Amino acid sequence: MQHSIIMSTPTLHIILFIVLASLFISTRGDDQSRKDVALFIFGDSVNDVGTNNYINTTADFRANFPPYGETFFRHPTGRFSNGRLIVDFIAEYANLPLIPPYLQMKDDEFMGGANFASAGAGALGDTYEGFVVDLKMQLKQLEQLEKKLEKEMGSERAKKIIKEGVYLISIGSSEYALPFFSNPTLFQSISMEDYVGMVIGNITTVLKGIYEVGGRKFAMIGIGQLGCVPIMRPAENGSCSGEANKLAQLHNVALTSILAKLEAQLQGFEYSYFDYYTSGSERIQYPSKYGFKEAETACCGSGPYRANSSCGGQRGEKEFSLCHDPENYVFFDSDHASERANRQFAQLMWNGSLSIIRPRNLKALFKHEGA
Repeated sequence: MQHSIIMSTPTLHIILFIVLASLFISTRGDDQSRKDVALFIFGDSVNDVGTNNYINTTADFRANFPPYGETFFRHPTGRFSNGRLIVDFIAEYANLPLIPPYLQMKDDEFMGGANFASAGAGALGDTYEGFVVDLKMQLKQLEQLEKKLEKEMGSERAKKIIKEGVYLISIGSSEYALPFFSNPTLFQSISMEDYVGMVIGNITTVLKGIYEVGGRKFAMIGIGQLGCVPIMRPAENGSCSGEANKLAQLHNVALTSILAKLEAQLQGFEYSYFDYYTSGSERIQYPSKYGFKEAETACCGSGPYRANSSCGGQRGEKEFSLCHDPENYVFFDSDHASERANRQFAQLMWNGSLSIIRPRNLKALFKHEGA
């Protein structure tokens, strides 16, 4: 004899409610563990999403005019690209909103992080002094933000946000470009190694400063293949600048060394180092392998290789050329990547192998709770 169990409609509703509630609680628990993982961004034009729109500077250090931003935002935002930057994609992968410039943020407007990066900024205070927000000033702004957060949400919550946050930094390119454009006699008075040592020394001071504020998780972008960006090619008859590439490589070796030392010395210090040099050079050497058609000439600019920084016609030279499809280009302007290239770099940073992002990728860095 078979027995059938007939449930009343209210009973079914109760069971359904319990199942959905348990699912909500488990999902919410995961969200709770992740919602304090903010993204704090430092550095130069690789990471600047509009900081320089809010300071007194020149068009040389701004990208707040067309055709910048045309592909994704449909208007210029201050990003040196046709669309999003690496940091925008990282925020997306971490389930965060686009992180705004710190100088744009109003009180009570904290939404998952802050971006302090300023195009042209360097680790050395005298790099484009007076035109940019240098790295040490960016650290001071973080200290200001921490005080604001404590005031707005209480000390305990603010400390948790600072501690669990990821600090993404790209710095040094401005320093290493200077000898080729503004100070050609620099290496007559100092060796390349000593100069790199000064830059790394200042970066180390700022990393320790962020650690003192409470930061524990650091994502560092190495220097790309600086000698192969379009702006470098005319002076080398179309070739890459070996000197600029040597500087980039010296920097990257020194940076990875200091990061490993800091992880050993400072309790809870964790880092990811992105090998921007290798990933960039692969796309420059074998563009078609990565879906590009052009890796030597920029999409926007003038002169051979569109190497003049005239994109947008606001930097002293009004005439410039613009390609029809930036997606085909590794570089959007004379020394900045296209949105498509930025997306590829961000994907490598997020879940790439240890050959390119080490000793852990950003997905692991965001998920792991620091000591």
